[in-house]
Amino acid sequence: MTNASIEKATLLLDEAYQDHKEIEALSSTIPNLSIEDAYSIQLHRIQVAVDQGSIITGKKIGLTSLAMQSLLGVDQPDYGHLLASMEIPNGGAVSLRTLFQPKIEGEIAFVLKEDLAGPNVTIEQVMRATDYVVPAIEIIDSRIKDWKINLIDTVADNASCGLYVLGSNKVTINEIDLKSVTMQLLKNNEIVNEGKGTDVLGDPALCVAWLANKLYEYGVSLKAGEVILSGALSTAVVAEPGDTFVAKFSTLGEATVQFSK
Repeated sequence: MTNASIEKATLLLDEAYQDHKEIEALSSTIPNLSIEDAYSIQLHRIQVAVDQGSIITGKKIGLTSLAMQSLLGVDQPDYGHLLASMEIPNGGAVSLRTLFQPKIEGEIAFVLKEDLAGPNVTIEQVMRATDYVVPAIEIIDSRIKDWKINLIDTVADNASCGLYVLGSNKVTINEIDLKSVTMQLLKNNEIVNEGKGTDVLGDPALCVAWLANKLYEYGVSLKAGEVILSGALSTAVVAEPGDTFVAKFSTLGEATVQFSK
């Protein structure tokens, strides 16, 4: 792609935010987009946000479970950036007017105490670099109309990231077997789906290693203090006005968010 094409795609996404109006898939309106182009668009938009005062707080890994890959018809994970403005306090309320078409996912979040830089990061290095893990909810959202997206569209749109919630229970990495952690996602006190640590690439720590190695391709590394959302343990659930969601994890505790009109 040319810089002009990247700027066009960036403008379309920015206008979607500003006008609060969903747009057609970038992959259908801008021909011949590649995954590399999509990451260029994402990185360009994040750099603009940072230049305007936004603060990067971490990264999110998406499409790590078979459930989410099947939902979008893809066969590989992706990643996006977390900004300080995206964090919602545990138990906080979100107005649906500020979002497009949100869905809820339960995830395990890693908080780093050391930098992680690819290209050959291992699970063992992830474990050493992790300060603690916490229960988390990711509110995914898409600026693309009716969620009619492919991998290129979601990557360009910051991996369909909306907001995130971190639980208050901090667990050090040597106190927990990440692969055996189970999760129940409750919507208005009813279990709507369940998952386990092994549902994300077999091990949540492997997801973080994948991310560090993928970021190396773009000259980016994970930094101490960053939050890493390691991927949804089950498929995403639509959020509607009045809903309360709780992601309840064995060992880890829970994260909660509410939705108003």
